[in-house]
Amino acid sequence: MGLFSAFFNSKKNNFSKKIDIIAPLSGEIINLENVPDMVFSKKIVGDGIAIQPSGSQILSPVNGVIGKIFDSMHAFSIVSEDNVELLVHFGIDTVKLHGKGFSKIAKDNQSVKIGDVIINFNIDFLKKNAKSIVTPVIISNTDNFKKIEKSSGTVTAGKTIIFSLYK
Repeated sequence: MGLFSAFFNSKKNNFSKKIDIIAPLSGEIINLENVPDMVFSKKIVGDGIAIQPSGSQILSPVNGVIGKIFDSMHAFSIVSEDNVELLVHFGIDTVKLHGKGFSKIAKDNQSVKIGDVIINFNIDFLKKNAKSIVTPVIISNTDNFKKIEKSSGTVTAGKTIIFSLYK
């Protein structure tokens, strides 16, 4: 291998690694800045998007390990195989419902694959009883990535890419 090809081949390895994150819920993407809660809209806990949900399930957005499913079942943390730290938080002030409207399928520290069901929810009950059902999907370790591309439009749980992250 000549000097030029050795240099060229070493440069190829410096390109970013792309990591895709899949929609945990079906619905319509909205900008995080439009979430009616400052903790999310001001990106205090991380950057991301929010989904105005439809359907009845929250699925795993990555292959990884669930960290914690909150006792109130409205939110969970998960770490992907690529060390992306995510928080999925169904609705605003849904913690005040103490788990009503949710049923936990997965468990803390469980290994999951993209599309595995983590939580089922009753969307009609939650629309009537929560301040908002807008669901932030947050990357809490954004500093580990050079670039985050966010999707927009309608998404399908377990199928549509909502973020592409580059290392």
